[in-house]
Amino acid sequence: MPGLFDPLALRSLELQHRGWVSPMCQYSCDPDAAPGVPNDWHLVHLGGFAVGGAAMILTEAAAVNAEGRISPRDAGLYNDEQAAAWERIITFVHRNGTAGTRIGVQLAHAGRKASTYWPFSGKQGSVPASDGGWDTVGPSTTSFEGYAAPAAMTVGQIEGVIADFAAAAVRAVDAGFDTMEIHGAHGYLLHQFQSPLINQRDDEWGGDEAGRNRLMLAVVDAVRSVIPDSMPLLLRISATDWAPGGVDQGASVRLAREAAAHGVDLVDVSSGGAVANQQIKPGLGYQTGFSAAIRDEAGVATGTVGLVTTSGQAEHAIATGQADGVFIARAALRDPHWWLRAAFELGHDLPWPPQYERAVPRRTF
Repeated sequence: MPGLFDPLALRSLELQHRGWVSPMCQYSCDPDAAPGVPNDWHLVHLGGFAVGGAAMILTEAAAVNAEGRISPRDAGLYNDEQAAAWERIITFVHRNGTAGTRIGVQLAHAGRKASTYWPFSGKQGSVPASDGGWDTVGPSTTSFEGYAAPAAMTVGQIEGVIADFAAAAVRAVDAGFDTMEIHGAHGYLLHQFQSPLINQRDDEWGGDEAGRNRLMLAVVDAVRSVIPDSMPLLLRISATDWAPGGVDQGASVRLAREAAAHGVDLVDVSSGGAVANQQIKPGLGYQTGFSAAIRDEAGVATGTVGLVTTSGQAEHAIATGQADGVFIARAALRDPHWWLRAAFELGHDLPWPPQYERAVPRRTF
């Protein structure tokens, strides 16, 4: 059997295979009638991946408070209306997933990259208050290029955000999510505190590497303390800032090792997003090497993501020990049944939904 279709257990969560859905923001909540509430778009978007054979789906970033949304159209998990809407989607995924699909939520706070226009708005930069925006916060007052400057967070605000992550995690458990991922990548709040290119603080939440990692680990501790011991906890990180003086692979290995000691079960390895002047070098599977290094040197399970488009690429990443799972993103948008096709291409029988059985490709005719 192809390694991609080997089962994997994370704590008590049994995944039928190692092909998963990466978090992908949809910017599709109604900011006026139902801010932060997932709707029919999210049901169809995520439900299609369940029908298409994904073993695990991670939702788009769900903000832990209103100010943590990337845009006014982003999802949240900071009130009961949002939790109820997520529960509807969870129920559909559990009932219709052809690979026993499990679903997790990505908990996030955008920090200085919050209150921005969504990509298809026709506008760029920060959303002003007159257009539904809000003031942003970060570790320091430095802004992301083209965005409004944030306010430097007080210690009380930092402690409040930690509590917000924990409260969102409780809502996630109550709604029925099978797992959850803390978003510590792509230049959002936790990554902002981690990166020396952004964090200019001289208190216990900045300074040396331990100080800059403090918020990430404090959030891990807070979330781990309120979710069942049987539930796995994932952490997404940016393995490198792709900029001189920023986070690099060595720093990410050390963070991953600490995160595992604090109760993280799998590190979802991405990269970049901290600063606008990053010198990123994209290419097919360009982040798998970071995943392999963290897996080997930190001794923690990893998932890889980033321009993995074919079944052969995904199988290679698993077979060569570069990752324990493969997160599919843009390729899944092009083909929501990516996993059913990958199984056929790799010679594995993955169940199809009975409504679609007439379309199952045959190896003999």
